Amino acid sequence: MISMGIEDILMHDESLFQNINAFDPDYVPPNYNYRDRQMEAMAMAIRPAISGGQPSNSVVLGSCATGKTTAIRKVFELVEKTTEKVVCVYINCQLHTTRFGIFSQIYKKLFGHIPPETGVPFSRIYDQIMHKLQSDKKALIVALDDVNYLFQSKAANKVFYDLLRAYEEYPGVKTGIFAILSDLEFRYAFDKNVNTVFIPQDITFQPYTYSEIEDILRDRVNAGFFPGVMGDEILELVAMHTYDVGDLRVGINLLRSCGNIAEADASREITEEHFQKAVDSLVSVQISETLKSLNDTEKALLKIISDSDKIFTAGELSELFKEKENVSYATFNRTLEKLEFLRLVDTKFTGKGSRGNSREIILRFNPCDFKL
Repeated sequence: MISMGIEDILMHDESLFQNINAFDPDYVPPNYNYRDRQMEAMAMAIRPAISGGQPSNSVVLGSCATGKTTAIRKVFELVEKTTEKVVCVYINCQLHTTRFGIFSQIYKKLFGHIPPETGVPFSRIYDQIMHKLQSDKKALIVALDDVNYLFQSKAANKVFYDLLRAYEEYPGVKTGIFAILSDLEFRYAFDKNVNTVFIPQDITFQPYTYSEIEDILRDRVNAGFFPGVMGDEILELVAMHTYDVGDLRVGINLLRSCGNIAEADASREITEEHFQKAVDSLVSVQISETLKSLNDTEKALLKIISDSDKIFTAGELSELFKEKENVSYATFNRTLEKLEFLRLVDTKFTGKGSRGNSREIILRFNPCDFKL
């Protein structure tokens, strides 16, 4: 291996990347495979709006990194290339959690700039949006990604009501919503006046299979690296790791990280050593980010597990958790399932217990490396 100084790294003009943007989270690949059925369902929901009718509403379901966001962006892009009668707005509800924030994004799409944040009442912004749709005779389709954040901020009912019942005050306005959910445990509930207009179809994104993951990553390799930089053996290692983790974003990040490490090593190709270094660095970051996302109840249960040297059975852990946090068994069970789903713990059946189904709870990471 050739050692490089900081100046060499900064000034070195040879790169393994022909398009480093191919590894960005918002990159939309030209070839988008394995989601034709879901994209067709989205297109069918929007289709009536193209001929002046009312679009259908949809709930788009699927765990993280199953292609929901890319699919919706791709469909929106195709709709706006096909017709001028439909305005499509994608909104990330993790970033925009308020009623004003949501409608500011819609306003920006229609008028080309964000409305003033102060001095202008919401009602005026709303009125301008709806009059614009009325006068232009355009339908509005809004994708609300990670819509559960709107329920957490208590903005969901207002936003859905404002969008879907706009036709009552602004005749001729046609609106539709794609509500995108990644948290499959989340259960949403609307007020009655929203339920009468939000009657969605479900569009489900199943997790990718191993062969699908490998094909998708191969497309990214071909788009992002120069030929010969990553061989099939290393690509298979990345695909296997991605499949085990169950998150395509991890695989795409891993590709970029492998390239960066190989470049820093002044290597013309990515080796297994580069792959292993990339895995070690990404696993640490991934666990840190997952821990930050936990709520107080989930953190409390994980702390009990991580603070003890012993391996608990589910029964022992349940009793201790209920005693410390004063929660029900149902809450304990749901919290444990969430920690297992996030791959922070494993549950292993021992064959013991009254029905032979006692479980041991095993931590999947070294607690000394992370702060809870």
